[in-house]
Amino acid sequence: MILDTTYLLPLARINVDTDLLRAIADRKVSWKLEDVTVSMISIFELQAKAAKLMVPTEFVVDAVKAIFGAFNVESFYKPEIIEVAYKVKRLIPDYVDCVIVATAIVLKEDLATEDSQILSNRGVVKEEYGVSTLSYKELVRK
Repeated sequence: MILDTTYLLPLARINVDTDLLRAIADRKVSWKLEDVTVSMISIFELQAKAAKLMVPTEFVVDAVKAIFGAFNVESFYKPEIIEVAYKVKRLIPDYVDCVIVATAIVLKEDLATEDSQILSNRGVVKEEYGVSTLSYKELVRK
C-alpha cells in the first residue's frame, strides 16, 4: 500500500481527521506498517507543510526519522516513475500527486489518499493501470 502525504502528517504532530497510521496501530486496517511504502516526495511535502504551519523543526526531524525507520521509502526520480507521472499529469494537475500515483502504479500497489483529484480519477487509474485508490473511510473498520 502506498500512502499519500496526508497520512504522514500526524508523525510531525499535524492533526488530521484521517489518522490512518493510528488506525493501523489499532488494527482497524487489514495491513501492517511494514506493508506501507511512501514516496520520498511525500517526505518533502510533509516538510513543506510543516514549515508553512510553523511546526517546530524537532517534530519534523522526528517524523522523517520515523518514516525512514518504519516504512519502505521509494525514490521519486526513477525513470519509470517519471515516465508514468508525466502520463498521469493529464488526469491530475498537481505534479507531486502525479508522482505519488505513479509510484503506486509502478510498484503495482494500491494507493491510500484523501486527495479529491486523485479519488475522482480512480476509475481511470484502475482501468488503465490496475491500481486501486482508496480513502480512509474505505480502509478503516469501525
